[in-house]
Amino acid sequence: MEPLLCFPAVPPTAVTSVLEREGYPWKGVDRAEGADVDEPEDGWSGAVICTSADPAGAFALCRHLRAREVPLAPIVVVLPTGQLADLELREDLFDDLCIEPVNPDELAARLAHLFWRTGRGLRPDLLEHGPLVLNLETYQAAVAGKVLDLTYMEYELLRFLAARPGKVFTRETLLSRVWGYEYYGGARTVDVHIRRLRAKLGEEHAHLIQTVRSVGYRFGQTAWTP
Repeated sequence: MEPLLCFPAVPPTAVTSVLEREGYPWKGVDRAEGADVDEPEDGWSGAVICTSADPAGAFALCRHLRAREVPLAPIVVVLPTGQLADLELREDLFDDLCIEPVNPDELAARLAHLFWRTGRGLRPDLLEHGPLVLNLETYQAAVAGKVLDLTYMEYELLRFLAARPGKVFTRETLLSRVWGYEYYGGARTVDVHIRRLRAKLGEEHAHLIQTVRSVGYRFGQTAWTP
């Protein structure tokens, strides 16, 4: 999936947290020209334009994106209630809008609907279990919208387990399936990575990786046995 264009260059945290939680890559620009200079080779997948800090610049960018040879869509505008009276609806500058303060679920739903309707910017492959979201394209994992700082093998172990919820795997099986048959490390390697994963998931979500006594580990939703 190509990135979303975001304005301004550093969008509000309420917006970026939704994009990261839902697995949408994005790149910020601070002026209309940046939409062309920084455009990826395959184009933008859409745009999220926040107007609160610079409404004139935001709508100038919208006009620029619509005036291109191939007008960009979808465009979502995020604006504070106080700017509704001056909204430039007549120019068809955007496809949808979201009012600040942003409701995360509303913004996520509006983006998903627009991308489905336009057929552009479809969501990347995601593996979702409640608050946990793994982006299979970017190798990122997030819990409740917060991106986890995982090593490659921590991510691979979490992905392997999360893709097979409820199934129990011995340490030896995890070593061969995640690390590979060429890896000669002992079972302690698995235990160490599980412990680190639980710590990074946080106390509230550590139970997603369960210990099955005398057997191994599984991914699930119920309380785990330490």
